[in-house]
This record gives sequence, C-alpha cells and structure tokens, in this order.
Amino acid sequence: MSNQYPGGVISKTPPTVSTSSASGIWTLTEQAGYQKQGVWPFVSFAPIEYLVVAGGGGGGQVQSSAAGGGGGAGGFRTASGLPVPAGVSITVTVGAGGSQNTNGNNSVFSTITSTGGGRGGRYTATSTKTSGDGGSGGGGNGSNTSDNGGGLGNTPSTSPSQGSNGGNGFNNTDYSAGGGGGASAVGVNATTNTGGNGGAGTASSISGSSVTYAGGGGGGRGSLGASNAGVGGSGIGGDGGTSGGSGTAGNGNTGSGGGGAGGGSTGTGGTGGSGIVIIRYASTYPAATSTTGSPTITVAGGYRVYQWTSSGSITF
Repeated sequence: MSNQYPGGVISKTPPTVSTSSASGIWTLTEQAGYQKQGVWPFVSFAPIEYLVVAGGGGGGQVQSSAAGGGGGAGGFRTASGLPVPAGVSITVTVGAGGSQNTNGNNSVFSTITSTGGGRGGRYTATSTKTSGDGGSGGGGNGSNTSDNGGGLGNTPSTSPSQGSNGGNGFNNTDYSAGGGGGASAVGVNATTNTGGNGGAGTASSISGSSVTYAGGGGGGRGSLGASNAGVGGSGIGGDGGTSGGSGTAGNGNTGSGGGGAGGGSTGTGGTGGSGIVIIRYASTYPAATSTTGSPTITVAGGYRVYQWTSSGSITF
C-alpha cells in the first residue's frame, strides 16, 4: 500500500519515521491539527479509544407562570483508533456544567472537542428563541409567544452525532416547558399541564463497567402546577420544578442537563452536570510518562484506563 505525505504527495516507498517524515495516511484536518500543536511530523504512541463528554446546559429560569426549559446534555463523543503523539503533553479539558440560563462548557482531548449542552429556554415576552444550541439542545420555555422552540443538538455538526435537539415548550394557557436533548434521544415536547422529559443518555463501558452519560434535563411545569414536571433523561438529568419550585442539577461528571424551573416567581433552573474524559489503550503499551489533573488510572481487561473528572494533561 502506498503512503500519503503532507501536501498530498503519494509514494509506493514506505518512509522512515523521523523528525522529518510521518508514516501513514493522514487527512488534511489531522495534519493541520497536529501542526497547530507543534507535533508534526507526527510520531505516534498507540491507537487510543476515547470518551469525551462536555458539561450539560443549565435549566431555564422561571418568569411568572412560564416555566423554564430543561438543559441539554453535553456533547457525547466516543470512538477508537485515535492517533496521539509520543513525547508531547496533551491537554485534557473537562467542561463544567452551565448555571441557570447558561450553556455548558466544552470538553477536549487531543483533536476531539465535545460541545457544551444548550441552556434551557426562559420567557422573555419576545419572539426570539432563548433555548441554547449545543452538544444537545436545551428545551424550549413555556410561553404564549413564538420563542418556545427547543435548541438544536449536534452543533457544531459531528459524525457520529454528539447529541439531540431539545423539546418545544407548550404555547398555550399552561406554560410548561420542553425537555433538554440527550445523547441518544430528543427532548420531549411539553403538553398542557406537563413538562417534557429530558432525552435519554448513552451508556459506555470504556471505564470497565457500563455507565450512562449525557441525559437531558426535564422541563418545568407551568402555571404553578403541583405535579407533572418533566423528569431528567436516564435518571441522570435534572428534574424540572413544580409549584414555583426549582429544577434539580444534572448528575456530576455525566454531562447531563439541569432541570428547568417550575412556573411561579421563586424557582431557579438547575445547574448542568460537569463532563468527563476517559481514554484507554492496550496494556501491552507502556504507561504514560506523566499526567496532571489526578486522573484515576486502572489496568484491567487488557487495557490501561485514564479517567479525568477535572482538567489536566497526559504525556505518552
């Protein structure tokens, strides 16, 4: 098989990996990314499997009887075979969850970025949509205007998709709000007297056991209702508030959205859950030469696993 070099030159003669050449076939995006990091020509360590989950969006604020939308889940990205450079410090960013009316923060590993979840919508008495776009979109607020649409997920677009759209708020006399989107399902639209549920998350076993991440937040119940608020996706997104109550927070280090505030004047939107970064590679390769951010490190099942719940770095 031939090899492709920077600049698109193709040769049938395999090169020697050195400080001036890098064996293999590389996309222009990969070349540009590693050149920007100052690590091209590229000397690879080992193919890496990764899970990068961004911070979830915060739930929407209450305004009078109009409830707040559920926060969207942080972007969920996972794949195997990622090339990483040897001998270079790679920054790991774990995104924080968004506070009320605020998008979550991005998580990053090497060339992979997962986008923070969109904020839940809040009523503003205008026709401008207030729910946020993001990894998954925030739920639309309950309102009697045309601003109650859910936010867009998978923004910016990735393949496979990093998340889903938020649900719409209910545009009628009962101002219940939509649920935030989750990694594997859209947020549910609100109906009369009922806030929309958050979209479901997605399970991963990269850590060695199955854990579900990136559930959307539930939408708040409008008009001071005492029940029927939306619930968080997969049991990890925050629940929506009822009777003037507050939405609850998304679970930490799952990237789940916060619940929207219930109708009334006292509730607040729940905070989105923080994200997480996990990588693993075959244990036949050596351990990393250094890490920061205090990752949890395990060796089991033929893999070395590094799990960050706060930002740091790794050098192979």
